[in-house]
Amino acid sequence: MDLKLPTLLVIPTGIGCSLGGYAGDAIPAARLLAAASGCLITHPNVMNGASLYWSDTRIQYVEGYGLDRFSAGEIVLKPVRNQQVGLLLDAGIETELKERHVQVAEGCRASLGLNIGPVVSTDVPLDIKLHQGLSGSSLGVIGQVDALLQAGEKLKNAGATAIAAVTRFPDNLDSEMLDNYRQGQGVDALSGAEAVISHLLVKHLGLPCAHAPALSSLPFHSGLDPRVAGEELGHTFLPCVLVGLSRSPDLIPVPREHCLEDFCIPGSIDVDQLGAVVVPEGALGGEAVLSCLERNIPLIVVENLNAMNVTTELLGLKDDVLLNRKRLILNASNYIEAAGLIVLLKEGINIDSLSRPFESIHQIN
Repeated sequence: MDLKLPTLLVIPTGIGCSLGGYAGDAIPAARLLAAASGCLITHPNVMNGASLYWSDTRIQYVEGYGLDRFSAGEIVLKPVRNQQVGLLLDAGIETELKERHVQVAEGCRASLGLNIGPVVSTDVPLDIKLHQGLSGSSLGVIGQVDALLQAGEKLKNAGATAIAAVTRFPDNLDSEMLDNYRQGQGVDALSGAEAVISHLLVKHLGLPCAHAPALSSLPFHSGLDPRVAGEELGHTFLPCVLVGLSRSPDLIPVPREHCLEDFCIPGSIDVDQLGAVVVPEGALGGEAVLSCLERNIPLIVVENLNAMNVTTELLGLKDDVLLNRKRLILNASNYIEAAGLIVLLKEGINIDSLSRPFESIHQIN
C-alpha cells in the first residue's frame, strides 16, 4: 500500500510572506512537508535560495503557471531522472556578468553532474522594468517578449528539455524598498517580474522553466536579515535554478478529447491524486488554490503574514458548514502544525479524535 499523500505547497512570490518571501527561507518547511507527505509539489519561489538549494527526490519543482495548469487538470506531471537544461541569457547582460553566469553553469556540470546546455542569448536586450502594486506586491514588465520567446524556441529546438532564463534587472532599485527587504521587512522587488518571465516561457514552450536575475553585486550590509543572506554568497542567483530544473517533472498536456480520469501516463501525478493543499492565509486567491477547492481537496491554511488579504473569511469559507464539517478547511498556526495535519490525512486518522472537547457524532433528525 502506497502511503504517500501528494501535497501541493503554494507560497506566492512577490507578496512579502514572512516565511517564503526571502532567499529560499521556505526550504525547511518544504523539507518537512515532503517528509510528512512523501510527495510534495511546489514551485521555484519556495525552493530557490540563490547560491543555496536542496535537492530531494520527494519534491517536484514546478513553475507557477505549470502549477495552475496542473491544478486545473490540463496537464499531468511526469517525474524524470534528469532534464537537459538550456541556458537563456539576456543580451542586455554585460560581458563579464554574462561570463559569470556561464561559469555557474560550467561549475554545476563539473561539480554536480548536471546536464546543462546549450546556451543562447536573446537577439536584443529584454528591457525589464519593475513596479510595485497598490497592495505592496511586486510587479514587472518585459519590453521585448518576442525576443524572449524566440530564444526559448531555439533552445527547445536544440534539444533542451528545461530552460533556465537569466535576464538583466535594473540596478537602480528603490533604495528604501531594497533596504527594507534586506532587513526582512519588505517585499522582494524582483520576484513579480521573475514570475512574468517564467510564466511566459512555460505557457509558450510547454517546458519546465525558471528564472534568475542578473544584477551588479550589492554593497556590504551589516544589518542583513538571515532570511536574505543566501543572496550574498555569490555573483549570481543561478545555482538553485539549475539544480531545481535538473529534476523538474515533464509537463504532459491532457488532450482536449480526453477527460483527466481517462488519461493515464504510468508513473505520472495528476491533480486528483492530491491529498492536500498548503497555502498562507491571505493568499487564497490564486488559480491553483481555487481549482483545488473546486475539487474538494483539503485546504490547509497556515498563518504566514503577507501583503495580500484574500482570506477564508473573504471567500466565505470560514462559515461554510459543509466544508468545515467535511474537514476540507483546516487551519494551522505554522508549518509544523501543517505537517501534523498532513500525517493525519495520510494515515486516515480522524482529525477530530485529537481535539478536545470531543464532540458527539452528528445525528440527522
